[in-house]
Amino acid sequence: MAAPLLEKLSESLGSPEPAVRLILSILIAYPCALVYRRFLFYQPAPVIHLFHTLSGLALATFNFGSQIYHSAVCILVQFLMLRLMGRTVTAVLSSFIFQMVYLLAGYYYTATGEYDIKWTMPHCVLTLKLIGLSLDYFDGAKEPSQLSPEQKDSAVHTVPSFLEVCGFSYFYGGFLVGPQFTLRSYQRLVARELTDRPGQPPNSMVPAMKRFALGFVCLVLFATFSPSFPDSYMLTEEYKAQPFWYRCVFILLWVKIILYKYVSCWVIAEGACILSGLGYNGAEDGKPKWNACANMKVWLFETTPLFSGTILSFNINTNAWAARHVFKRLRFLGNKTLSHVATLMFLSIWHGLHSGYFMCFSMEFIIVIVERQAQSLVKDSPALTKLANSPLYPFIYVVQQLIHWFFMGYSLVPFCLFTYDKWLQVYSSVYFCGHVFFLLAFLAMPYLRRMLVPRQERSQKKQE
Repeated sequence: MAAPLLEKLSESLGSPEPAVRLILSILIAYPCALVYRRFLFYQPAPVIHLFHTLSGLALATFNFGSQIYHSAVCILVQFLMLRLMGRTVTAVLSSFIFQMVYLLAGYYYTATGEYDIKWTMPHCVLTLKLIGLSLDYFDGAKEPSQLSPEQKDSAVHTVPSFLEVCGFSYFYGGFLVGPQFTLRSYQRLVARELTDRPGQPPNSMVPAMKRFALGFVCLVLFATFSPSFPDSYMLTEEYKAQPFWYRCVFILLWVKIILYKYVSCWVIAEGACILSGLGYNGAEDGKPKWNACANMKVWLFETTPLFSGTILSFNINTNAWAARHVFKRLRFLGNKTLSHVATLMFLSIWHGLHSGYFMCFSMEFIIVIVERQAQSLVKDSPALTKLANSPLYPFIYVVQQLIHWFFMGYSLVPFCLFTYDKWLQVYSSVYFCGHVFFLLAFLAMPYLRRMLVPRQERSQKKQE
């Protein structure tokens, strides 16, 4: 009975059935959170773990059928590693290798060259959760003086039960599309600590509905405009025949619309986490904060003219996971640039085996390097500082935004088209202008600094 209804719904919405199932599952997390608040908030921990496990399994089955065994296998193996290997480097390395190899094998055997909603989509979220769990469990054996504040907050000091690991892994608010959160955060939720009303369910209905409403608006924007900006159009002869400026404007508008697909899912999922209490992040000036599970800073995302600002506003929890568990743990390399490259390489592989991911993250690295140099130049140059603070700044801001969003789209073309034959075709049609622009900017920056920065300022900079 459900299948025909879903087919009709997907036809009426003009969306693939897997996408409809995914959106419905994200929405179902809200009733799950209400059930938890109303009936299970005061129940013993095993009952809550069981509810989270069964509800997450039900959503997984609804979306992927019998393929849920992939997640079950990885959770079981991870639990056995915690129990049998203990808090050892061997356990951490074994966890990392097993979980990543399993995920990459899944990518390899299910790859189609198109964006498909399949079991590997939630599994990449689960992979980070389980690797993070092994690292947090390892940190639990260290002295507090050896840990950073973040590590102290997330370190796991007791051996979790299998049911607890399952509840953490299948939690309905984060299983399908994220956000990332630690086992300690989950344990605080179950222990009724994540609430602005001690001993009572959190007063989080209004903030949760605000995030839901914002996510729904983004979903409507995506559903309304995405048919006019399909990825496939960039591969057509009609697109190639358009003037250069038209091709560039299409990429700029395309990326604005296509990113709402991710924004809407993350913001709606965040609302369910807030409703359950997992989004509680303490209080500031007497007001509760609900941003512990925020995966998007939508206002910053829409208004920042900087590539680094977009990175800070987008997929926040995954970026924070990578910073905490990859970038900062590579401190022994003694080189931030090398750690940055290694972190981006890890994120590329984690996303999948397609060449487009590697091209996207390599472009991100180049753009961020050039942008930092440009910001330093503006700061050190009296003429550029004066221009940035002049009445002309609104015009400069608009131009900067257009450049920002075009090159953001340029970078995401390979991310969305996956294979080199496709993204190479699009890059050729716009004459590799992104690579040319940032290469020339990188080469020109030292000369611009000599021209625009007084010699005294340059000398002080070198001494620093």
